[in-house]
Amino acid sequence: MQPNSNITVVILAFNEELHIRRAIESAWTIARVVILVDSYSTDRTIDIAKELNAKVLQNPFVNQAQQFQWAMDSGHIHTKWTMRMDADEYLTPQLTKEIHGRIDKLPSEVSGVVLKRQVYFMGQWIRYGGYYPTMLLRIWRTGEAAIEQRWMDEHTFLLKGNSITFEEDFVDNNLNSLSWWTNKHNDYSTREAIDILNTNYQLLKEKATGGNTAKGKQAVAKRWYKNNLYLKLPLFLRAFLYFQFRYWIKLGFLDGRKGLVWHFLQGFWYRFLVDAKIKQIEWWAKTENKPVQQIIEEKFGVKL
Repeated sequence: MQPNSNITVVILAFNEELHIRRAIESAWTIARVVILVDSYSTDRTIDIAKELNAKVLQNPFVNQAQQFQWAMDSGHIHTKWTMRMDADEYLTPQLTKEIHGRIDKLPSEVSGVVLKRQVYFMGQWIRYGGYYPTMLLRIWRTGEAAIEQRWMDEHTFLLKGNSITFEEDFVDNNLNSLSWWTNKHNDYSTREAIDILNTNYQLLKEKATGGNTAKGKQAVAKRWYKNNLYLKLPLFLRAFLYFQFRYWIKLGFLDGRKGLVWHFLQGFWYRFLVDAKIKQIEWWAKTENKPVQQIIEEKFGVKL
């Protein structure tokens, strides 16, 4: 067995006892240190993490961006490399082998590694609809990256150097029920609505990403299309058009019946719900004669 690489894997979690063992055991195949950043779970998440010798930190949750940046700034990461994993993710054996074989041989000008993600839904790999491969900057030299401070769709960006893309995949496979999934995406839709309203009304001062975002071409392209095309379209119509684009033009129908559920819920229902919340927040602001930021804080209990 190869010695573990000089990597700290950081996993964010809240009530993830269904997935956390799989995630930590996968992380230990490459990591020298595994850190669980927990948002005060009430299930067995922490017990399982400690049983598997992960270092457990706890911090109140605001959003993904703030939580992970807190983890990076907490002073607990001392390895050469840092890797981000979600609690419902794991590495394929092929990616584990590639990380062992390549990470310590990367030239000094390479500060980040982009990984390809497979998404599973109801046990099926979603291959079409533009969803594979999703390219994400997930490994970086410690201290040479930061997290965009956004309420949703945050990216990791490099503070220096360049990124390289590895060949093999990691997997996102959530095992919870469809009811759990829709509840989670209801929460996500609130954050997404806040993020869009922030863009429209300049509610917050986001942390600048500097000159070298190094997020990967795919992430940059998606952000450009979202800001310059999708968000320019009328509310509700854009959700309908996006679903049609994903399902027909990007061949989402080839994912079968489970794919239909995925692409409809994630590509239409979720985005329609985001627009509905935007519309309601703006209506509240108008009828109650209050600023949008005040409405968000009062109606959703979100402190901006």
